[in-house]
Amino acid sequence: MPDSHCVAVLGGGSFGTVIANIIAANQHEVRLWMRNDERAELINTSRENPTYLPGYVLDPGLLATTDLEAATRGANIIFVAVPSKSSREVAREVARWIDPTALVISTTKGIDADGFKLMSQMLAEELPGNPLGVLSGPNLAREIASGHLTGTVIASDNPALCETVQALLHSSSFRVYSSTDMYGVELGGALKNVYAIMAGLGAALEMGENSIGMLMTRSLAEMSRFAANLGADPLTFLGLAGVGDLIATCSSPLSRNYRVGYALGKGQALDDILDELGQVAEGINTLRLLKSEADRRDIYMPLVTGLYAILYERQSLEDVIGGLMLAEQPQDVEFSLPGREQ
Repeated sequence: MPDSHCVAVLGGGSFGTVIANIIAANQHEVRLWMRNDERAELINTSRENPTYLPGYVLDPGLLATTDLEAATRGANIIFVAVPSKSSREVAREVARWIDPTALVISTTKGIDADGFKLMSQMLAEELPGNPLGVLSGPNLAREIASGHLTGTVIASDNPALCETVQALLHSSSFRVYSSTDMYGVELGGALKNVYAIMAGLGAALEMGENSIGMLMTRSLAEMSRFAANLGADPLTFLGLAGVGDLIATCSSPLSRNYRVGYALGKGQALDDILDELGQVAEGINTLRLLKSEADRRDIYMPLVTGLYAILYERQSLEDVIGGLMLAEQPQDVEFSLPGREQ
């Protein structure tokens, strides 16, 4: 058997639960931290998280707890899977007990509002010295739980961390690829949530496959343009964490952000949609932060501007689409290989 690890997974939502279960099934000690006592008790007694993954049987080696110290003390690998708005608070608490050599991996596909920081940047501030990585890809938790073939990406500038996480999570239906472009992988996971809202809107309005194809392709151009401005490798967006995640999230009603957009397209109010959802749709918060940062950096992002106008400026979808179609027509391909500039 490979080296055994003591792993803490912070966040008992759908993705945190499914990742914890894969690790437990690989014969590692796993502590799943969540805030709800009743839900933790249900996991430990019935081996199920009925709120987020009903019917998904959990490995006996997975222990749920609401005690953050008990979850993290002594763990040599920690996955952070809490919503972005509470990630900094949780990281500050964890800093009191974390082993200084413990690997810390973020799975949160969001942005920290404090200065438009990526989750890895925020974790580096709160947990200085700990090796950091980011896990992202087309990873709809319900499909992973159902055993559908799935790929993901672990990104870090620490090769040993990548190798450890690849071995930790590998299974017959879950494969982990590696990358050194942590910011690119992280931005792909965060930004695609915004465009998934737009895809849901388009589906609700029956815009047609031509329209959706154009939307997704131009979304990828905007994402890579923004990421390159922040220092990421635009070619990262041709991989699982970019186009792969974008396709999955913009095509499936399993995506929370897609469901938000679909409900908006059917005329529901945003506050009512979020109340019914009962889970965090990171794209709503990311949209507001992304629009502000794109304006500050003077990055051309017409789709982000249009969605922001619909959600926050009460403009009609018809007016926004009309404005998009009359806007300047940039080149189709955003980046070219050396010697093949367009």
